[in-house]
Amino acid sequence: MLKMKMSKDTIVKIDEPQGSNGQNKKSEINILCLDITPYSPLVQFACCSIFVFVCYLAYGYFLELIFSKPEVKPVSLYITLVQFLITTSLSYVESIIRNPIKRKVPIRTYAILAALTLGTMSFSNLALSYLNYPTQLIFKSCKLIPVMIGSIIILGKRYGFLDYVAAVIMCIGLTMFTLADSKTSPNFDVIGVIVISLALLCDAIIGNVQEKAMKQFQASNNEVVFYSYAIACVYLVVITGFSGILTDGFVYCSQSATTMYFNIFLLSVSGYMGLQAVLTLVRICGATVAVTVTTMRKALSIIISFLLFSKPFVFQYAWSGMLVALAIYLNHYSKKNPHYVPYPILKCWQFMQSSYQSEYRYLRIKSKMYADTV
Repeated sequence: MLKMKMSKDTIVKIDEPQGSNGQNKKSEINILCLDITPYSPLVQFACCSIFVFVCYLAYGYFLELIFSKPEVKPVSLYITLVQFLITTSLSYVESIIRNPIKRKVPIRTYAILAALTLGTMSFSNLALSYLNYPTQLIFKSCKLIPVMIGSIIILGKRYGFLDYVAAVIMCIGLTMFTLADSKTSPNFDVIGVIVISLALLCDAIIGNVQEKAMKQFQASNNEVVFYSYAIACVYLVVITGFSGILTDGFVYCSQSATTMYFNIFLLSVSGYMGLQAVLTLVRICGATVAVTVTTMRKALSIIISFLLFSKPFVFQYAWSGMLVALAIYLNHYSKKNPHYVPYPILKCWQFMQSSYQSEYRYLRIKSKMYADTV
């Protein structure tokens, strides 16, 4: 520790830990095999965002292509298992190319992350059998609400006035979008709303748990992905094996094995690359910023879904989606102005506080006078 005294001020400088070669250690920031550590935070954010948009747009296309068919519903867990096995393999291959995986996070934490990952992916995939893909995305776009709740409970964060306004507007937009889908979509089912809500809950919790684990234990993206998906594979093998889905899914996929497994492979690769970008985004910007970026990507995916896959469209989709977009903007604006409160609302609040305090003082005086009289 070095101390330098200058007039009245004392500047304390703590030396960073040094490696064996005498150079300062710095936590590396990577997207797959691309090292973006030397670049500015803005460039790092831009790289992560581009990866998120490109990879997850492709992921959304293959997801709807595979899971929107009604006959996939009984074997969706088997397809999710294949997807998880491919993702785990990709993570292992990346560790061979870059650095061997050394576990830093306790296995207990990974067991929880694996269960949440399994819940998020399996419920999201299953929901496509009951809902339109745009409706599923709108629901997942609104995970900002449970992420805020989770951040308050798990990380002790505090949010400003605009964040809560954004959460309310998101709820309204989500409700209107769901009502529009229930009127126009032939595949709409209330069960789908319940299923995607469970996926939303898992998705919200997992972002905060990942952020806490990665910052506390300095774990790499690849370590988090490998252990989360590997343990989730064990869960899935047990579930599908005992339920018979493992055999049924294998028979179903064997009917057009080349096409089916190739689509699942492309789905897994695009999802893996997008996931690595999201984890890096969580590391450098936090869970809420990552949610905002992925939510904007989902808005573009909704437009592409309506263009590529024929489905009924009503204007209520547009304005309810705009409400969700407005909520995203308000959430982003609140990051720059965390203490902003509109002037009329601030004056009303101050007036209410003043009235309450004056009334409280008046009652205290009256109570004292009454006590003295008695």
